[in-house]
Amino acid sequence: MSAAVPNVLARILQSTRAEVERRKQEVPLAELEARGDRRSPATQAPRASLREALRAPGIGVIAEFKRRSPSAGVLRVAADAGELARAYERGGAVALSVVTEGPHFDGSLRDLREARASSVLPILRKDFVIDAYQLHEARAAGADAVLLIVAALGAHELAQLHAEAGALGLGVLVEVHDRAELALALDAGAELLGINNRDLRDFSVDVARTSQLMAEVPGEATVVSESGIANAAQLAALEQQGVHAVLVGESLMRAPDPAAALLALRGASSGEELAASGDSKTI
Repeated sequence: MSAAVPNVLARILQSTRAEVERRKQEVPLAELEARGDRRSPATQAPRASLREALRAPGIGVIAEFKRRSPSAGVLRVAADAGELARAYERGGAVALSVVTEGPHFDGSLRDLREARASSVLPILRKDFVIDAYQLHEARAAGADAVLLIVAALGAHELAQLHAEAGALGLGVLVEVHDRAELALALDAGAELLGINNRDLRDFSVDVARTSQLMAEVPGEATVVSESGIANAAQLAALEQQGVHAVLVGESLMRAPDPAAALLALRGASSGEELAASGDSKTI
Protein backbone atom coordinates (compact mmCIF):
# COMPACT_ATOMS: atom_id res chain seq x y z
CA MET A 1 0.00 0.00 0.00
CA SER A 2 1.33 3.43 -0.90
CA ALA A 3 2.37 5.60 2.05
CA ALA A 4 0.15 8.30 0.57
CA VAL A 5 -2.97 6.18 1.05
CA PRO A 6 -4.60 6.96 4.42
CA ASN A 7 -4.50 4.06 6.86
CA VAL A 8 -8.19 3.69 7.69
CA LEU A 9 -7.56 1.21 10.49
CA ALA A 10 -5.16 3.55 12.26
CA ARG A 11 -7.74 6.34 12.23
CA ILE A 12 -10.45 4.05 13.55
CA LEU A 13 -8.24 2.77 16.36
CA GLN A 14 -7.36 6.29 17.41
CA SER A 15 -11.01 7.25 17.75
CA THR A 16 -11.81 3.92 19.44
CA ARG A 17 -9.31 4.59 22.22
CA ALA A 18 -10.89 7.98 22.88
CA GLU A 19 -14.42 6.52 22.80
CA VAL A 20 -13.57 3.72 25.23
CA GLU A 21 -12.06 6.15 27.71
CA ARG A 22 -15.18 8.32 27.46
CA ARG A 23 -17.48 5.35 28.08
CA LYS A 24 -15.41 4.24 31.06
CA GLN A 25 -16.20 7.55 32.68
CA GLU A 26 -19.92 7.22 31.93
CA VAL A 27 -20.40 3.59 33.02
CA PRO A 28 -18.02 2.14 35.65
CA LEU A 29 -16.68 -1.35 35.08
CA ALA A 30 -18.40 -2.64 38.22
CA GLU A 31 -21.77 -1.65 36.78
CA LEU A 32 -21.03 -3.45 33.51
CA GLU A 33 -19.98 -6.56 35.40
CA ALA A 34 -23.27 -6.53 37.32
CA ARG A 35 -25.25 -6.15 34.08
CA GLY A 36 -23.33 -9.03 32.56
CA ASP A 37 -24.00 -11.23 35.58
CA ARG A 38 -27.73 -10.63 35.12
CA ARG A 39 -27.36 -11.94 31.55
CA SER A 40 -25.49 -15.08 32.58
CA PRO A 41 -26.57 -18.40 30.99
CA ALA A 42 -28.39 -19.36 34.20
CA THR A 43 -30.79 -16.41 33.78
CA GLN A 44 -31.33 -16.62 29.99
CA ALA A 45 -33.10 -18.96 27.59
CA PRO A 46 -30.61 -21.49 26.20
CA ARG A 47 -29.15 -20.81 22.74
CA ALA A 48 -26.29 -22.21 20.68
CA SER A 49 -22.80 -20.79 20.99
CA LEU A 50 -21.33 -19.15 17.91
CA ARG A 51 -19.00 -22.11 17.35
CA GLU A 52 -21.88 -24.60 17.63
CA ALA A 53 -23.90 -22.60 15.12
CA LEU A 54 -21.00 -22.45 12.67
CA ARG A 55 -20.27 -26.18 12.92
CA ALA A 56 -23.78 -27.15 11.77
CA PRO A 57 -23.92 -29.10 8.47
CA GLY A 58 -23.43 -27.06 5.30
CA ILE A 59 -21.98 -23.59 4.95
CA GLY A 60 -23.74 -21.05 7.14
CA VAL A 61 -24.26 -17.32 6.85
CA ILE A 62 -23.53 -14.84 9.62
CA ALA A 63 -25.81 -11.98 8.59
CA GLU A 64 -24.57 -8.56 9.61
CA PHE A 65 -26.34 -5.41 10.76
CA LYS A 66 -24.19 -2.46 9.68
CA ARG A 67 -25.56 1.05 9.22
CA ARG A 68 -22.72 2.46 7.13
CA SER A 69 -19.05 1.93 6.30
CA PRO A 70 -16.14 4.25 5.51
CA SER A 71 -15.93 2.82 1.99
CA ALA A 72 -19.62 2.42 1.06
CA GLY A 73 -21.34 5.20 3.01
CA VAL A 74 -24.88 4.79 4.36
CA LEU A 75 -26.21 1.29 3.65
CA ARG A 76 -29.79 1.62 4.82
CA VAL A 77 -31.72 4.70 5.87
CA ALA A 78 -33.45 4.44 9.27
CA ALA A 79 -32.28 0.86 9.72
CA ASP A 80 -33.89 -1.01 12.62
CA ALA A 81 -31.68 -3.66 14.26
CA GLY A 82 -34.63 -5.62 15.63
CA GLU A 83 -36.43 -5.77 12.28
CA LEU A 84 -33.27 -6.81 10.45
CA ALA A 85 -32.50 -9.48 13.06
CA ARG A 86 -35.95 -11.00 12.52
CA ALA A 87 -35.56 -10.82 8.74
CA TYR A 88 -32.17 -12.51 8.89
CA GLU A 89 -33.59 -15.25 11.07
CA ARG A 90 -36.38 -15.84 8.53
CA GLY A 91 -33.79 -15.95 5.77
CA GLY A 92 -31.89 -18.78 7.44
CA ALA A 93 -28.89 -17.06 9.03
CA VAL A 94 -27.02 -19.26 11.52
CA ALA A 95 -25.83 -16.24 13.52
CA LEU A 96 -25.95 -12.45 13.57
CA SER A 97 -23.17 -9.87 13.55
CA VAL A 98 -23.87 -6.37 14.84
CA VAL A 99 -21.38 -3.58 14.14
CA THR A 100 -21.25 -1.34 17.23
CA GLU A 101 -18.49 1.12 16.27
CA GLY A 102 -19.90 4.64 16.29
CA PRO A 103 -17.73 7.33 14.64
CA HIS A 104 -17.11 5.49 11.35
CA PHE A 105 -19.98 2.96 11.15
CA ASP A 106 -22.81 4.71 13.08
CA GLY A 107 -23.18 1.60 15.22
CA SER A 108 -23.98 1.31 18.91
CA LEU A 109 -24.52 -1.16 21.71
CA ARG A 110 -28.18 -0.21 21.52
CA ASP A 111 -28.30 -1.91 18.10
CA LEU A 112 -26.89 -5.05 19.69
CA ARG A 113 -29.42 -4.99 22.52
CA GLU A 114 -32.29 -4.55 20.06
CA ALA A 115 -31.05 -7.47 17.95
CA ARG A 116 -30.71 -9.60 21.09
CA ALA A 117 -34.29 -8.81 22.10
CA SER A 118 -35.54 -9.84 18.65
CA SER A 119 -33.65 -13.07 17.92
CA VAL A 120 -32.52 -16.31 19.52
CA LEU A 121 -29.54 -16.62 17.16
CA PRO A 122 -26.03 -16.23 18.58
CA ILE A 123 -24.78 -12.66 18.18
CA LEU A 124 -21.25 -11.48 17.42
CA ARG A 125 -20.30 -7.99 18.58
CA LYS A 126 -18.28 -6.64 15.68
CA ASP A 127 -16.08 -3.74 16.74
CA PHE A 128 -12.46 -2.75 17.14
CA VAL A 129 -11.84 -4.35 20.52
CA ILE A 130 -8.67 -3.04 22.17
CA ASP A 131 -9.61 -3.03 25.87
CA ALA A 132 -11.09 -5.60 28.26
CA TYR A 133 -13.76 -3.03 29.12
CA GLN A 134 -15.29 -3.68 25.69
CA LEU A 135 -15.61 -7.39 26.51
CA HIS A 136 -17.72 -6.51 29.55
CA GLU A 137 -19.79 -4.15 27.38
CA ALA A 138 -20.44 -6.97 24.94
CA ARG A 139 -21.47 -9.41 27.66
CA ALA A 140 -23.75 -6.85 29.33
CA ALA A 141 -25.45 -6.04 26.01
CA GLY A 142 -26.20 -9.71 25.31
CA ALA A 143 -23.47 -10.65 22.83
CA ASP A 144 -22.43 -14.29 22.62
CA ALA A 145 -19.08 -13.58 20.99
CA VAL A 146 -16.69 -10.78 20.09
CA LEU A 147 -14.38 -10.04 17.19
CA LEU A 148 -10.65 -9.62 17.80
CA ILE A 149 -8.75 -8.16 14.85
CA VAL A 150 -5.11 -9.24 14.74
CA ALA A 151 -4.12 -6.17 12.71
CA ALA A 152 -5.41 -3.97 15.55
CA LEU A 153 -3.54 -5.69 18.39
CA GLY A 154 -0.10 -6.68 19.52
CA ALA A 155 0.58 -10.38 20.14
CA HIS A 156 0.39 -9.97 23.94
CA GLU A 157 -2.83 -7.92 23.74
CA LEU A 158 -4.41 -10.48 21.43
CA ALA A 159 -3.59 -13.41 23.71
CA GLN A 160 -4.73 -11.54 26.81
CA LEU A 161 -8.07 -10.38 25.34
CA HIS A 162 -8.69 -13.84 23.89
CA ALA A 163 -8.21 -15.42 27.32
CA GLU A 164 -10.30 -12.78 29.12
CA ALA A 165 -13.16 -13.18 26.66
CA GLY A 166 -13.17 -16.92 27.24
CA ALA A 167 -13.21 -16.41 31.00
CA LEU A 168 -16.32 -14.24 30.58
CA GLY A 169 -18.05 -16.96 28.57
CA LEU A 170 -17.73 -15.13 25.26
CA GLY A 171 -16.80 -16.83 22.02
CA VAL A 172 -14.02 -15.18 20.02
CA LEU A 173 -13.78 -14.84 16.26
CA VAL A 174 -10.17 -13.88 15.52
CA GLU A 175 -9.81 -11.99 12.25
CA VAL A 176 -6.77 -12.30 9.99
CA HIS A 177 -5.95 -11.24 6.45
CA ASP A 178 -2.47 -12.66 5.78
CA ARG A 179 -0.19 -15.53 6.82
CA ALA A 180 1.66 -13.58 9.51
CA GLU A 181 -1.63 -12.63 11.18
CA LEU A 182 -2.86 -16.21 10.92
CA ALA A 183 0.25 -17.42 12.76
CA LEU A 184 -0.36 -14.88 15.55
CA ALA A 185 -4.00 -15.94 15.82
CA LEU A 186 -3.08 -19.60 16.17
CA ASP A 187 -0.40 -18.76 18.74
CA ALA A 188 -3.10 -16.99 20.79
CA GLY A 189 -5.21 -20.16 20.79
CA ALA A 190 -7.82 -19.11 18.24
CA GLU A 191 -10.31 -21.83 17.32
CA LEU A 192 -12.68 -19.55 15.39
CA LEU A 193 -10.87 -17.85 12.50
CA GLY A 194 -12.27 -15.08 10.34
CA ILE A 195 -10.42 -14.54 7.08
CA ASN A 196 -11.17 -10.98 6.03
CA ASN A 197 -11.04 -10.48 2.29
CA ARG A 198 -10.99 -6.73 2.97
CA ASP A 199 -7.67 -5.06 3.80
CA LEU A 200 -8.51 -2.78 6.73
CA ARG A 201 -5.68 -0.40 5.91
CA ASP A 202 -7.27 0.79 2.66
CA PHE A 203 -10.57 -1.20 2.52
CA SER A 204 -9.71 -2.90 -0.78
CA VAL A 205 -11.32 -6.35 -1.24
CA ASP A 206 -9.84 -9.53 -2.68
CA VAL A 207 -12.09 -12.59 -2.27
CA ALA A 208 -9.18 -14.86 -3.25
CA ARG A 209 -7.57 -14.12 0.12
CA THR A 210 -9.64 -16.86 1.78
CA SER A 211 -8.52 -19.45 -0.77
CA GLN A 212 -4.89 -18.42 -0.37
CA LEU A 213 -4.93 -18.86 3.41
CA MET A 214 -7.04 -22.01 3.74
CA ALA A 215 -4.02 -24.26 3.10
CA GLU A 216 -2.39 -22.85 6.24
CA VAL A 217 -5.42 -23.34 8.52
CA PRO A 218 -5.41 -26.37 10.85
CA GLY A 219 -8.18 -28.87 10.18
CA GLU A 220 -9.73 -28.45 13.62
CA ALA A 221 -10.28 -24.69 13.22
CA THR A 222 -13.68 -23.23 12.35
CA VAL A 223 -13.33 -20.76 9.47
CA VAL A 224 -15.46 -17.79 8.43
CA SER A 225 -14.84 -15.93 5.16
CA GLU A 226 -15.64 -12.22 5.52
CA SER A 227 -16.35 -9.51 2.92
CA GLY A 228 -16.97 -9.61 -0.81
CA ILE A 229 -19.42 -12.53 -0.76
CA ALA A 230 -22.26 -11.85 -3.18
CA ASN A 231 -23.81 -15.07 -4.55
CA ALA A 232 -24.62 -18.73 -3.95
CA ALA A 233 -21.86 -19.92 -6.30
CA GLN A 234 -19.25 -18.29 -4.07
CA LEU A 235 -20.72 -20.04 -1.04
CA ALA A 236 -20.55 -23.40 -2.81
CA ALA A 237 -16.93 -22.85 -3.81
CA LEU A 238 -15.94 -21.80 -0.29
CA GLU A 239 -17.69 -24.82 1.21
CA GLN A 240 -15.64 -27.07 -1.09
CA GLN A 241 -12.50 -25.43 0.32
CA GLY A 242 -13.50 -26.26 3.89
CA VAL A 243 -14.97 -22.89 4.95
CA HIS A 244 -17.72 -23.27 7.57
CA ALA A 245 -19.51 -19.93 7.18
CA VAL A 246 -19.45 -16.55 5.49
CA LEU A 247 -20.12 -13.14 7.00
CA VAL A 248 -22.25 -10.92 4.78
CA GLY A 249 -23.47 -7.41 5.52
CA GLU A 250 -23.54 -4.73 2.82
CA SER A 251 -25.55 -6.60 0.17
CA LEU A 252 -28.15 -7.70 2.72
CA MET A 253 -28.42 -4.26 4.29
CA ARG A 254 -29.06 -2.72 0.85
CA ALA A 255 -31.64 -5.31 -0.20
CA PRO A 256 -35.33 -4.22 -0.27
CA ASP A 257 -36.23 -7.60 1.26
CA PRO A 258 -33.27 -8.84 3.35
CA ALA A 259 -34.90 -12.20 4.15
CA ALA A 260 -35.42 -12.97 0.45
CA ALA A 261 -31.90 -11.76 -0.39
CA LEU A 262 -30.45 -14.08 2.24
CA LEU A 263 -32.48 -17.02 0.96
CA ALA A 264 -31.19 -16.34 -2.57
CA LEU A 265 -27.61 -16.04 -1.35
CA ARG A 266 -27.91 -19.37 0.40
CA GLY A 267 -29.42 -20.98 -2.71
CA ALA A 268 -32.39 -22.02 -0.58
CA SER A 269 -34.76 -24.70 -1.85
CA SER A 270 -38.20 -23.73 -3.13
CA GLY A 271 -39.72 -25.37 -0.06
CA GLU A 272 -37.69 -23.22 2.29
CA GLU A 273 -38.53 -20.10 0.28
CA LEU A 274 -42.22 -20.96 0.51
CA ALA A 275 -41.97 -21.46 4.28
CA ALA A 276 -40.24 -18.11 4.74
CA SER A 277 -42.59 -16.21 2.44
CA GLY A 278 -45.47 -16.42 4.89
CA ASP A 279 -44.01 -13.68 7.11
CA SER A 280 -41.33 -12.15 4.87
CA LYS A 281 -41.79 -8.52 4.04
CA THR A 282 -40.04 -5.58 2.54
CA ILE A 283 -38.47 -3.48 5.28
